Amino acid sequence: MKKQNNIMKQLKKTALVVIGTFILCVSVQMFIIPFNILSGGVAGIAVALQPFLHIDKTLTANVLTLTMLGVGSAILGREFFVTTCISSVLYPVFNSILARTLTIPQIDPLLATFYGGLLGGIGVGLVMRAGASTGGMDVPPLVLHKLTGIRVSTLVGITDGLTVLLGYFAYGIEAVLLGLISVMVTTYAINRVLILGEGQDAKSVQIISDQWETIVEEIQAELDRGVTILDAQGGWSKKPRKVVLCVVNQKQYSQLLEIVNRNDAAAFMITTDATDMHGEGFTFGFHI
Repeated sequence: MKKQNNIMKQLKKTALVVIGTFILCVSVQMFIIPFNILSGGVAGIAVALQPFLHIDKTLTANVLTLTMLGVGSAILGREFFVTTCISSVLYPVFNSILARTLTIPQIDPLLATFYGGLLGGIGVGLVMRAGASTGGMDVPPLVLHKLTGIRVSTLVGITDGLTVLLGYFAYGIEAVLLGLISVMVTTYAINRVLILGEGQDAKSVQIISDQWETIVEEIQAELDRGVTILDAQGGWSKKPRKVVLCVVNQKQYSQLLEIVNRNDAAAFMITTDATDMHGEGFTFGFHI
């Protein structure tokens, strides 16, 4: 049974990678490349390089993807290859097929920028939810991080900045501004896909109460949520206290408040938004 569950889990992950990569390629072939949008990733690089190299943009994106897979595998190791291989191999396949079959919509470039970023973000988000990577222009920052120790986020910003700068010389300021919109929409879409599910808009709650034992029992019985008990000390009284840490989804938050209030109206609570939870009860349908 365990082996069967593992196989089903792997099949679901693979399906997510395939679907996500396909959606990403639809974004590239329907919006990014036809409208010369300076988005992030290999498609954006291909668009920026085309006026200088005069090479087909789809071909450039495909070659860059496979090249980055090779470079990443050689420097970053087997784990990178395993989590990136499927998407990096399917990307040029889907790109080549869709380049010949998709009908390009006749729409305003601003709409193309928005929907290109939206579809691209959804595609990348699905791949990331499967615990995989699309590779591409994620590789240079990861390689430089390994070699220099500089933060990946900083290197990603530098890479995107160089892409935008190259695009400025090729297409001008308007294309750069549209590209920035695409990058922002993509980032938003990725984040929304990653937090989609039960964990979305969850609350992390810390409860300090003399009635903590009763509160814990009712949380477990009524909300079916686990809790963590933390040891603390009162800053003024110097007396030991217990802090109950619990994460609930948005629908359960009002029920949690009711439980606490009916047991100890004077309880002290600290509530923060939580958007990235992993573990029983909060792990996404396919583990990230």
